[in-house]
Amino acid sequence: MIIQSVNPFNGEVIATHEAHTHELVAHKIQQTHTAWLTWRNSNAEDRSGLLHKLAAILQERKQELAKLMALEMGKPVKQGASEIEKCAAVCTYYAENAARFLTEQLVETDATKSYITFEPIGVVLAVMPWNFPFWQVFRFIAPALAAGNCGVLKHASNVPGCALAIEEMVVQAGFPPHVFQTLLAGSNMVDAMIENPLIKAVTLTGSTQAGIKVAQKAGSVLKKTVLELGGSDAYLILEDADLEHAATTCTDSRLINSGQSCIAAKRFIVVAEVAEKFTQLMLDKMKTKRMGDPLSADTEVGPQARQDLRDELHKQVQASIAAGAKCILGGTIPNGERNALYPPTLLINVTKGMPAFDEELFGPVAAIITVKDEEEAISAANDSIFGLGAAVFTKDMQRGERIAATRLEAGSCFVNSLVKSDPRLPFGGIKQSGYGRELGMFGIHEFVNIKTVFVK
Repeated sequence: MIIQSVNPFNGEVIATHEAHTHELVAHKIQQTHTAWLTWRNSNAEDRSGLLHKLAAILQERKQELAKLMALEMGKPVKQGASEIEKCAAVCTYYAENAARFLTEQLVETDATKSYITFEPIGVVLAVMPWNFPFWQVFRFIAPALAAGNCGVLKHASNVPGCALAIEEMVVQAGFPPHVFQTLLAGSNMVDAMIENPLIKAVTLTGSTQAGIKVAQKAGSVLKKTVLELGGSDAYLILEDADLEHAATTCTDSRLINSGQSCIAAKRFIVVAEVAEKFTQLMLDKMKTKRMGDPLSADTEVGPQARQDLRDELHKQVQASIAAGAKCILGGTIPNGERNALYPPTLLINVTKGMPAFDEELFGPVAAIITVKDEEEAISAANDSIFGLGAAVFTKDMQRGERIAATRLEAGSCFVNSLVKSDPRLPFGGIKQSGYGRELGMFGIHEFVNIKTVFVK
């Protein structure tokens, strides 16, 4: 089997890689398990030092890695550089905090001594997507290695260069051989990886359907999973919102990574009193966004990662229009070029039953849903199979906090800000957006044995 890197802006083949065979994959997993038998006994100070080195390498290679992302999956280079900076930040975060998160916790009982320890469990399989080809992986690598675990990566098949670069940097930082390895393999080999007895747990970021398949297979062999899946994040714009700020933030959130983000804003639920003004502001801002070559520093919206993904997005837009939505910007596929470009698109009059309301539109398409009042806005936001992120815009901070904290059904709820992941805060979803948490203290505790020790 051949794995290719294809530039989504011009359709050119960048590189060709020979996929790993089943035998080679099994051999590499064995190598990583053998490395873990020593790595698990390493001390926190040594792990911290290596993570600091890895952070420094990421910063040094930032522009090179941003270009690689632009070539393999179309991310604008300025956004790619920011992604690498975030990867460095998560390495630094766990370098500085992992020892504290893993410190034994004494508990008073009738024992002479009783406490809780946090022990590494072994080799964790990471099945990762193409949309943030470095960040998604590093938010797994940093806590996993900091906890004394090892990892193997099955990355998306359209970003093999990014996958290999990650392994190369781990080695460059001085980590022992094989504590982290990339497996160049197709999705058809994931079941065998999960079944391998040396794999102790699985983390996946991807579509809901991919998550269901991984959860089913992992459940059949009783292995823990953390799943970060799709989303259709709702942003509520209430009648007292700062509309200029809301429109700017909503536009930025919808178009980041050319709209290809699980936690990008997708449904904009606007109280009728301000709907016309908000829509005009958002339309004006979306019109200014420059679409084009992701290697250009001026580009704000690059191509979709693959042509088939662009075509599926367009079908969802057309189906929404056929069901009654109105397209007031974009909604057409550029002609005459072998690229996967799709323009910033704004749909209004969106209602339940349309793909733009019910499904995840993974591209630069914004759906405006007009509602009567706050209660109807909350109801529309929660009327979704997804529950990854949500936001509310209002000048009344107490009102916004109350809605975010107690009314919205999502793993991350923000007030007057776009939803984003942060190394210091747990990240994950509910409902069909998955389960488990990455990042923060909770993220490092997902893949450790939380062990009770009782001495009497």
